[in-house]
Amino acid sequence: MARQVAQEPRRFYDGGTLVRDGVPGEPPDPGADPRIVLERHAEEGVETFSLERRLAYRDRHLGELLVRADPGFRTDLTSVPALFTWLVPKTGAHLPAALLHDALVAGRDDPTSYDSTGGHVVDRVEADRIFRDAMADTGTGVVRRWIVWTAVTVATIFVGRAVPWTPAKHWSYRVAAAVTIVTILYLGYSSTSDLFDRSWVAAVDVPWMGGPWWAEVAGGLSGAIVLPLALSLLWGRLRVAGAIAGVLLAVLLHVTIGLAVIGATHLALERLARRSPVLAWVLAAVVVVGALVTFAAVTL
Repeated sequence: MARQVAQEPRRFYDGGTLVRDGVPGEPPDPGADPRIVLERHAEEGVETFSLERRLAYRDRHLGELLVRADPGFRTDLTSVPALFTWLVPKTGAHLPAALLHDALVAGRDDPTSYDSTGGHVVDRVEADRIFRDAMADTGTGVVRRWIVWTAVTVATIFVGRAVPWTPAKHWSYRVAAAVTIVTILYLGYSSTSDLFDRSWVAAVDVPWMGGPWWAEVAGGLSGAIVLPLALSLLWGRLRVAGAIAGVLLAVLLHVTIGLAVIGATHLALERLARRSPVLAWVLAAVVVVGALVTFAAVTL
């Protein structure tokens, strides 16, 4: 694992403003705290934000980086799927680092939105490293920042552009990540089948799922740690990201499925309530009556 970075909050500072509409600009001020002023935009149901002032960060290797404050730069704050905001919230101590990373890595059809005082061009892999170091500077916890770095690294592997890898190396990372994900999902499926003593379609018997239920749970948890660590060796220099991603996927597999079911149910109910309020009230009444009958049957 890479060396730990000491927290240095003063690496973030106010980036000032550019000249706009005849209004004089302000230069970056390393002695001033960063002033994150956001303007909210809602377009086609998608919420994004733009910066009113630039955000400055002094990287340990590349020097000063400035996040532009112009209409072309839009951010969704920390890009986290709704299922995982309990683990990594959209905002918090890591917000300045998230804004910086969004500026460094452009979307598929968008240009980058940063300026490097030293004239450096930042590729996606370097941007992910800067993100991790910047989170440390903001006081983000060690576990959270390595989880977030892993998430953006996986995104870089699958959708990243401007990476410092040869096409062959890039595809080797993609294959390693795909093999890891598919293997963990399949073994998780088979282990769950074994835990419930069912013979699900295409499931196989796994040797670590034997004995009483508590032994199967312990075996399943150990397998969810040991196997991803073994699979991470396929990731080469990115094996740390492979290990973290694999263990998280395996350990949180059932939690994620449960949250996905809850989220899908919520969206379905919201759609039903908008399109047919009467039917929604009927469904609510059926659920309440069913709950009352069940409660009475099991308690009386």
